[in-house]
Amino acid sequence: MIRIAIFVCIALVNVGAAFAQAYPTKPLRMLVGFPPGGPTDITARITAEYLSRALGQQVIVDNRPGAGGTLAATLLANATPDGYTIALGANGEMAISPNLRSKLPYDPLKDFAPISRVGAAHLALVVHPGVSAKSVRELIGLAKSKPGVINFASSGTGSTSHLASELLKTMAVIDIVHVPYKGSGPAMSEVMGGQVQMLITGYSAVVPHVKAGRLRLLAVTGPRRIKAVPDFPTIGETVTGYDVTSWYGIFAPSETPKGILNRLQREIATMVKKPEVNDKLVALGIEPEGNTAEELAAQMKEEILKWGKVIKAAGIPKQ
Repeated sequence: MIRIAIFVCIALVNVGAAFAQAYPTKPLRMLVGFPPGGPTDITARITAEYLSRALGQQVIVDNRPGAGGTLAATLLANATPDGYTIALGANGEMAISPNLRSKLPYDPLKDFAPISRVGAAHLALVVHPGVSAKSVRELIGLAKSKPGVINFASSGTGSTSHLASELLKTMAVIDIVHVPYKGSGPAMSEVMGGQVQMLITGYSAVVPHVKAGRLRLLAVTGPRRIKAVPDFPTIGETVTGYDVTSWYGIFAPSETPKGILNRLQREIATMVKKPEVNDKLVALGIEPEGNTAEELAAQMKEEILKWGKVIKAAGIPKQ
């Protein structure tokens, strides 16, 4: 009986290995929780284009916008775990929504198999040109001298844009007032119009307005300066420990065969080192990563805890 059990185990391992080696034998679907044209979609299409070549099968981007990315995440959680449905997930649906939604239809730590983080995009702290502050330190000083006077826009309550400013508010111990909008476009327009003084939003979105003099860029939000624009400081250089990025990772349903997950992770790790891909990501303000599944899982746990504390401190109720 022992010999039979050992034989069966070896056979199962060999079958799994053979399946992974043959994979893929048909096109893959990559779910994206946001509409075409935005940074999440563009990152997904860059990744899908490379994977299509590397895997020898087309990777089709399937945009399923809705509920802040959670619709696509729900579809992924319920997909067959055979490696033919994957998703480009972002910190919103993977780390923020678990702290904001009381009835989230998935558990990001149990229902998904992390594969690799493609990269993390910096956000940018911008102010209206009429604001006297020309640095983060001066902005904090201005806010401390006028508590409750400076307003900050966001793309919506609970968005990364909103929580990034709430984190600054907490860490710098300043009293600034939140003004939510329905999307980053309207929020940016209001800051450019002078109705609101400051905003933290995607770096790539503010660049043309900064160049045109409609906005003043004070700092970026990541742990390091952006390679493309090293002259701009990080908020963390003034507020020690401040670190916010909008990151993008590749995920599969839980129970997806390990051999398939390893194959996809290797391809992502190779992809981000390719100059033609790396340059495209950097141009979007994304620092390419291509880390391991274990590293991505640990990052998710840390982010869920981090944003939970920020949301609690800001008094944002669960929806």
